[in-house]
Amino acid sequence: GTLATQAGAAGFQVYMMTMDKDYCQLVNENVFLYRPAYMGNGHDVLDVGKVLEKFQVKEVHQVIDILGLQGDAVDNIPGIPGIGEKTAQKLIAEYGSVENLIANADQLKGKQRENVIQFAEQGLLSKQLATIDIHVPVAFEPEKLLLEAPDKELVSALCEELEFRNIKKRILGDEVAEPTTTTIPISKPSKAPADANQMSLFGGNATTETEDDETEVLSESKNLDNIYTTPHRYHIVNTPEAVSQLIKHLLRLEEFCFDTETTKLDATTAEIVGMSFSYYAHEGYYVPVPANQEEARALMEQFKPVFENESSLKIGQNIKFDLLVLKNYGIALKGKMFDTMLAHYLLEPDMRHNMDALAESYLQYSPVAIETLIGKKGVKQGTMRDVNLADIAEYAAEDADITYQLKQLFAPKIKALNLDALLDNVENPLIDVLAAMENEGVKIDPVSLKEYSKQLAEEIIIIEQKIYDQAGLNFNIASPKQLGEVLFDKLQLDPKAKKTSKSKQYATGEEVLSKLAYEHQIAKDIMDFRELQKLKSTYIDALPQLISPVDGRVHTSYNQAVAATGRLSSTNPNLQNIPIRTERGREIRKAFVRKDENHLILSADYSQIELRIMAAFSQEKNMMESFQKGIDIHSTTASKVFHVDLADVTSDMRRKAKMVNFGIIYGISAFGLSQRLDIPRKEAADIIEAYFTEFPAIKTYMDETVNKAREVEYVETILGRRRYLRDINSRNITQRGFAERNAINAPIQGSAADMIKVAMIRIHAWMKEQNLQSRMVMQVHDELVFDAHISEIDLLKEKVSELMRLAIPMDVPMEVGMGVGENWLEAH
Repeated sequence: GTLATQAGAAGFQVYMMTMDKDYCQLVNENVFLYRPAYMGNGHDVLDVGKVLEKFQVKEVHQVIDILGLQGDAVDNIPGIPGIGEKTAQKLIAEYGSVENLIANADQLKGKQRENVIQFAEQGLLSKQLATIDIHVPVAFEPEKLLLEAPDKELVSALCEELEFRNIKKRILGDEVAEPTTTTIPISKPSKAPADANQMSLFGGNATTETEDDETEVLSESKNLDNIYTTPHRYHIVNTPEAVSQLIKHLLRLEEFCFDTETTKLDATTAEIVGMSFSYYAHEGYYVPVPANQEEARALMEQFKPVFENESSLKIGQNIKFDLLVLKNYGIALKGKMFDTMLAHYLLEPDMRHNMDALAESYLQYSPVAIETLIGKKGVKQGTMRDVNLADIAEYAAEDADITYQLKQLFAPKIKALNLDALLDNVENPLIDVLAAMENEGVKIDPVSLKEYSKQLAEEIIIIEQKIYDQAGLNFNIASPKQLGEVLFDKLQLDPKAKKTSKSKQYATGEEVLSKLAYEHQIAKDIMDFRELQKLKSTYIDALPQLISPVDGRVHTSYNQAVAATGRLSSTNPNLQNIPIRTERGREIRKAFVRKDENHLILSADYSQIELRIMAAFSQEKNMMESFQKGIDIHSTTASKVFHVDLADVTSDMRRKAKMVNFGIIYGISAFGLSQRLDIPRKEAADIIEAYFTEFPAIKTYMDETVNKAREVEYVETILGRRRYLRDINSRNITQRGFAERNAINAPIQGSAADMIKVAMIRIHAWMKEQNLQSRMVMQVHDELVFDAHISEIDLLKEKVSELMRLAIPMDVPMEVGMGVGENWLEAH
């Protein structure tokens, strides 16, 4: 504001480029507000005339009076209650300023007169807050704003120091020097595609003709480098002498990157088509693996010492997949690992972590798309072997090269943020644990699922007809459009029903139906119909299709880099979402059965882990005492909140207290609690207020956590896992509120995730050390599930409980529930 005003006074034509209407107060004959194009609208330039018209004022400075009177919730400017935009314009047109309005408040009528008198000071403060300070001690020096050529020497030195090689090239136009290589002399680079029978692949500035130039065009549109613009040396290693030489060299290295190309994405049944290695930027080696399985195993056996060398660091992107594939060839990946996907997950948990996205973001490089190389015919199951050797070698070597470069970038960042212990001691060691669990799989009883499917199909038909009878017609219940028309046009269940902005159809989501279900049976029946349909299609009918033909077991895939809080997720099947709260959902767990007659299912489940962590973090004495004495925390909370003796707590009181206990962790509001408990909002607000009165340390902890997050824009778990909250200072109240709730929840949920991960690593190591016949087969939120050999159950119960309880020592004792049964439901 100061510079714009000074520049205008000096005779310059000044354009303030902003969407913020507050800056209209600075517009004059030389200063303009330039509003950029937005949401399909063109740009707009506001001069004095347009500002006066927009705010309906006589003088530009009166914009401040308008802003002060009406207030601005986004800027926390309160204004005067009851005065909005139109009223503010009317009052300023009549009285000229906030000060004059207040001085003549006795001329106003009714509530408006009362508000202006009562909130006069607030109105003056609001005007002050809305005023842009144009007297900041800075000087407008136009000569310093002239565009000049860069100091090449200084820019070059700075770019070299910060490793901004691509920026340097764009600014200075310098040629990128070809890297000095220290590779083993397998081949010499050529200027053109090599014959598939030769060891040498591509080098220098070689350009490969493809059936289209999509890769090149894509990178140019994003101003990214690619394989055609970057000097590199990629080699095919396909003779006995070259293979031997590569192996000898890899065994001498302290670290190297590797990647596998496979026939399919199912690691348990995939065959290796080839392997790529990189240990120096812009260098890569591709080893094709024969289709003949006997020959393939013989070649892989040669590389076994490389992968099982405990003294070298193995680098990979999503290295768990490669680890599982190597298991198919009897190879165990040993020594330390560095997964670039997991490293980036710790650095930026909310961003995408796939290699292409990382290459573009951090290397300003667009990787080769395999579809482009093979003429867009697609890589389907089993067809990777049909890809031209030179093409797949280029693609694979580039993957290893990029991953190696990413490691060199991420490792120092991890160290600088003190995340190295979390990566080295938790996330990377967990890879081996999860791979072992995925490889083991779990047994499913398809017969019981088939029977249950028939039962649900019958129930669906019955409830479907019930809905038709209530509606008075048959319609597609699964169609939101038809459902909305039936509920709100025909049956008129809610005269205020809203349509979505995009589809222009009535909203019929779970939240809408939940509100209607209290008064209308048809809404409740529709919710039941949806639950039955989801259970049947997503789990009951789908699970048998996932049984592996190799061992008859289901092998889920655990994802470490999906949930920003640090929790694990799983796919095919999603074990984390198998319902437990409803009786129908619990029936699915019956289908997860013991391995054989010599085993039983053992479940070990943390009890109220997040509440215990909250108690430890906040040092709330009442909660800590309850946990230390083994008193039911929900009854304790009910006793405190409802001011009754512990013995007089009713089941309804405990139910409400339980909802508050868990809701507080997620930053629940009075509105949210009233919805969940179906009670008036005033009663919900009173319960929350009573809760914070009785547990003041929790309120203090939450406030301090949010305030600290506002300063640094992130929160941390007990092991230093970060959750960035870049919207916590947002002017948008919705985004800011969401970030504040995450600030409270993320350290607690993330610390619970840290704890069970540490427990899993220690349990896995202990079971291997003891050479047990039992296996850890599933992890679901706060629960671990084992195929427990009958002879080892007592030992497992004792040791698993101990390792889980003491995974991360805290001031509040952790409690672990244990159960044993022939199926998961019995055990849980």
